[in-house]
Amino acid sequence: MNMDRKIVLTADGSHSLYVAALDEHYHSRHGAVQESLHVFMEMGWGAVAKEISPLRILEIGFGTGLNAYLSLLRARAEGRAVAYVAVEAYPLLESEYKHLNYPDQLLQPESSSLLQDMHVQAWGAPFRVDGLFELTKLEDRIEGFPPQAPVHLIYFDAFAPEKQPELWTEGIFARMYAQLLPGGVLVTYCAKGAVKRAMLAAGFRVEKVPGPPGKREMIRAWK
Repeated sequence: MNMDRKIVLTADGSHSLYVAALDEHYHSRHGAVQESLHVFMEMGWGAVAKEISPLRILEIGFGTGLNAYLSLLRARAEGRAVAYVAVEAYPLLESEYKHLNYPDQLLQPESSSLLQDMHVQAWGAPFRVDGLFELTKLEDRIEGFPPQAPVHLIYFDAFAPEKQPELWTEGIFARMYAQLLPGGVLVTYCAKGAVKRAMLAAGFRVEKVPGPPGKREMIRAWK
């Protein structure tokens, strides 16, 4: 796939990436940071019991590193240990990730080196970003990455179903279901009926919850 990308501004002032070949943005044009805060932090992290530590997270689509970075900040705020595994088939280039403005947008300029560290670290090996947060990045496709230790939370942040429908099938969600611990949760920005049906067929209990700005609903699925 041609992954020529350019950095673009979203409505809340934070950066996203645009892929011309797919006519697709990495985040909502209504705001990258506010979308990730709502979908993955509020509806995902916020649904997991606070006493769980270390919290084990699997991210499908590392992308700009925004979700991992927000999770790092949340881990620090709560004093909660996190073991984070992220799968990404098309890693960003240095010329892309070094210009992302998330630390400034989140009023965390002193932590900008941590976002850079997440991108610079080697693929395939655990890396301790700080005393609480361990990150393992896997350069692989969703369909092909090896099974990981079971997790409490999955951030499912793949490209939209109309762009890559093969990533939103019953088979893929069966893999996600198998990766979750009992009581675990998967969250995604998507709310399409076909996606909900694929999740139900894979065994999930599915609920539609309020979406981020610009979207009425999103999906949260439980094991």
